[in-house]
Amino acid sequence: MAKESMKAREVKRQKLVDKYAAKRAKLKAEGDYVGLQKLPKNSSRVRLHNRCKLTGRPKGYMRQFGISRITFREMASNGLIPGIRKASW
Repeated sequence: MAKESMKAREVKRQKLVDKYAAKRAKLKAEGDYVGLQKLPKNSSRVRLHNRCKLTGRPKGYMRQFGISRITFREMASNGLIPGIRKASW
């Protein structure tokens, strides 16, 4: 499980990205890189980190499902993910 403070930091970054997305796109289209530098650092999409929706684990993230590999394996072995069968793990 990830720390609550780390999860909260990611939520805060996501809000900043959403808030400045239009302004950032406009500045990029104009080629105003000085204006881009004046925006908050955490308003860039690059600074976001993918985390498991259930546990908050940052590593082993599977984009297609939005969860970590460990959570995926547990859910698959319990039959909670349709279309996935346990092979030989």
